[in-house]
Amino acid sequence: MPLSENEQRILRQIEDELQQDPTFAQKGYRVPRRRSLLLVLGLLLGLAITIGGLAVSFVVAFAGFVLVLVMAVMLESELRLVGRDRLGQLPISAWLNASRRPVSRDKEDS
Repeated sequence: MPLSENEQRILRQIEDELQQDPTFAQKGYRVPRRRSLLLVLGLLLGLAITIGGLAVSFVVAFAGFVLVLVMAVMLESELRLVGRDRLGQLPISAWLNASRRPVSRDKEDS
């Protein structure tokens, strides 16, 4: 169903306002380094608890393993956001040339 003229006008106004907002582009997928650092430290702490817990008790080692697992999953989701942010900054030419394979010199000379 096509948009009415009024809806198209409103949509254009919203787009213009977003283009003029200097902070809009920065609000996207910014991942604070502090949070990533805390997740890495939590991962290392969980690993230390797991290894040290093996000498103490199975329950302590299991709790450390669960902490490692939770921190790893959270860190992975943070890294996905960072990757998405970096991919969004690539120029359009990088997207267009990604499907082309470079031709090796050996095949050209034959």
